[in-house]
Amino acid sequence: MQNGAMFDWNDLKAFLAVARGGSTLAAARTLKINQTTVARRIEALETALGLKLFERGQAGSRLTEAGEDLLAEAERMEVSAKAFANRAGAHQRGLAGTLRVTSTEILANLAITPALVGFRELYPDVKVDLILSDLPLDLAAGEADVAIRAGQALTVSDLVARKLADFEFALYCSRDYAARRGLPATLEDLRQHDLIGGEGGRMALPGTRWMFEQVPGAVPAHSSNSMTNLNLAVKAGLGVAPIGCLLADLDPDLIQVWPPIPDLGASAWVVTRAEMKDTLRVRAFIDFIVPHFATLRRTLEAQGAAMKAQKAAAVVAFPKTG
Repeated sequence: MQNGAMFDWNDLKAFLAVARGGSTLAAARTLKINQTTVARRIEALETALGLKLFERGQAGSRLTEAGEDLLAEAERMEVSAKAFANRAGAHQRGLAGTLRVTSTEILANLAITPALVGFRELYPDVKVDLILSDLPLDLAAGEADVAIRAGQALTVSDLVARKLADFEFALYCSRDYAARRGLPATLEDLRQHDLIGGEGGRMALPGTRWMFEQVPGAVPAHSSNSMTNLNLAVKAGLGVAPIGCLLADLDPDLIQVWPPIPDLGASAWVVTRAEMKDTLRVRAFIDFIVPHFATLRRTLEAQGAAMKAQKAAAVVAFPKTG
């Protein structure tokens, strides 16, 4: 082979078609070009490589030893070329590239990460980067492309949102805590209990704020600036705190101290910038995650109801304070 020899990709396609079909005529039919063009392409490739690739005869074209050796390499190049073309097409359709999605760790662990397997199967050229934070990133400033946010209401803005689900919150403690400290008979009895609060922006959560409004002047026995860690603190037995019922009811170690708090439910939304809502990879992600949340919610509610029924009988065994 001559150093630096170059060849046309169409010549390589002709080489593969002749090798597979056994003749220039069969290759011409496969490639939908005339036989003379196939023969010319094979000749051009042999000239560029400085090698004879086929032995021609009455029965057709048979690979030479060099042709046999190069066939596997040509097939690998064909696979790479097809992958290149497919990925370029995906970019043209807007279904390739990176999608930066921000959410809380709880929502990511519960719903988003498990959904990414199915999303990747549908859109293999879209890479989802998760940015986890309990505090919202600034989508308008481009800190992320899509956000999945939870709260009582969305801030008025130019962002575009679709609701994913509604959630109830209630006060919970662990079985260990209830065995040691009992359960409050009234909300005023919360004064006799260890209350778990948040630091930074977390103290402003409606459920946490409501709990401390019931016992003015109470000081948190434990605080955390992470919602995930706050939930774990309740499970560890450090005290009482408001937790989303959908998750807490699934946990056999958690006891509902007080029924769901009226008017303090929260919702989850998927949010993006107005100029990005029609970007195909953004639209594909939103159209995928909305029904996924709906299905997951129904599944978790059914599982939670069954677990809650099992836990209900055991609650009466814990002493009531007050």
